Amino acid sequence: MLEKIIILDFGSQTTQLIARRLRELNVYCEIVPYNKFPHNDQSVIGVILSGSPFSVNDTEAFKPSLSEVRGKYPLLGICYGAQYLAYVSGGKVEKGDSREYGRARLNKIDGKDPLLQGISENSQVWMSHGDTITALPQNFKIIASTEDVNAAAYQVEGEKTWGVQFHPEVYHTEPGTQILDNFLKICGAKKDWTPQSFIETTVEKLKSQLGEDKVILALSGGVDSSVCAVLLNRAIGKNLTCIFVDNGLLRKNEFERVLEDYKHLGLNVLGIDAKEYFYRELAGVKEPERKRKIIGKGFIEVFEQESKKIEGVRWLGQGTIYPDVIESLSITGMTIKSHHNVGGLPEKMNLKLVEPLRLLFKDEVRRVGRELGMPENLIRRHPFPGPGLGVRILGDITPEKVRILQDADDIFIQGLRDWKLYDDVWQAGVILLPVNSVGVMGDERTYENAVALRAVTSTDAMTADWARLPYEFLAKISNEIINKVRGVNRVVYDVSSKPPSTIEWE
Repeated sequence: MLEKIIILDFGSQTTQLIARRLRELNVYCEIVPYNKFPHNDQSVIGVILSGSPFSVNDTEAFKPSLSEVRGKYPLLGICYGAQYLAYVSGGKVEKGDSREYGRARLNKIDGKDPLLQGISENSQVWMSHGDTITALPQNFKIIASTEDVNAAAYQVEGEKTWGVQFHPEVYHTEPGTQILDNFLKICGAKKDWTPQSFIETTVEKLKSQLGEDKVILALSGGVDSSVCAVLLNRAIGKNLTCIFVDNGLLRKNEFERVLEDYKHLGLNVLGIDAKEYFYRELAGVKEPERKRKIIGKGFIEVFEQESKKIEGVRWLGQGTIYPDVIESLSITGMTIKSHHNVGGLPEKMNLKLVEPLRLLFKDEVRRVGRELGMPENLIRRHPFPGPGLGVRILGDITPEKVRILQDADDIFIQGLRDWKLYDDVWQAGVILLPVNSVGVMGDERTYENAVALRAVTSTDAMTADWARLPYEFLAKISNEIINKVRGVNRVVYDVSSKPPSTIEWE
């Protein structure tokens, strides 16, 4: 049986980071809403309570009963989780004199405590809270302090229950990985969650789940759908049919390149050239959301039309990954984001859904892809928007605008690869702006298009910063685009971060 840690999510922005740190330590974990603990799951070996945007004293704060958890599993409360444990046990949590945010240093460490074994005095930790524990319940013992926070960490005597008012999951907490690893040792974790173990268990599960049924899968050329396809192919072989639709908004020569890659992987892929259909449907449409809906609806129609040619299909495969699942969960009554890889296809086509990657983060998907022997150019591909270049052409879409953008984008992306910058960037692309500018080429005045280069660094796309690319590189790319791409006479670089901007422009 696969052992797991359950993370009860109280709404913290860093809850996903807790899961990522545990997965990096080769232990499987799941994030569930604070009030959805899986009581009948025999594979749970420990529980973590996350932070929260609320104060335990707020009337709207999440305050679940912990009677089914506390004392039955090793338990670690982080920030709000630590304060809530103290609060419901009779302690006091009050507003601090000032908000405790940023770096702090641990002192008075109880080195004999199993949670803090191997942690050095003066280790840096990261605080992020407005409240602080001012009085601990009687059987709570302080095991570490900082200059401003007396109960930086505590342990409940007679229980395998701990609380820390700092965030061990964030990079700024120097001993954070060690603390989480110590908690896993307390839980008796075997640390056998690896890409190879995931592949073995998933392939067996898929064989059992699907039997001799036929599956269709929409390929995008991206890492998620590609790894999903290879996993399904390993489980059911010829009973998997993949459909790769060219909507006319892919990168330059991408349709041909990706089909060649898939052929080498032994996948059964149908390549559908639907460029003219999409250009016709998008003609004259400028509003971003309407463009997205037309592209999404068009994909469904093309996909459904091609799928009908395959007899006996019962399942739709999707490359849904764990952040999609987490963001679709609502703990406040409001869904953050519903994932929409292929819109309403399962319901429309009366198909059952199979999502073999739904428990993996993006970096784990890449590790699984490498273990499956997939080529690096597929595994390391930057994320690419579902509507493709449709959200990078501001205003209406025409074949000529697509040609200009594809040519400029190809120079930029190839340049990143040539200068060994591609892997330092999370996502990059060119945006065709809806403006013309005056230029001079030779002895002639020009009045042509302006394009913007966009490159960002990120770990999960929830936040992103603009990439500090070398000036020499930007100068070379700008010069090459203007000289080689007919219709462009100006190149600018986007230096806005997310938030407040978004990664894409539409």
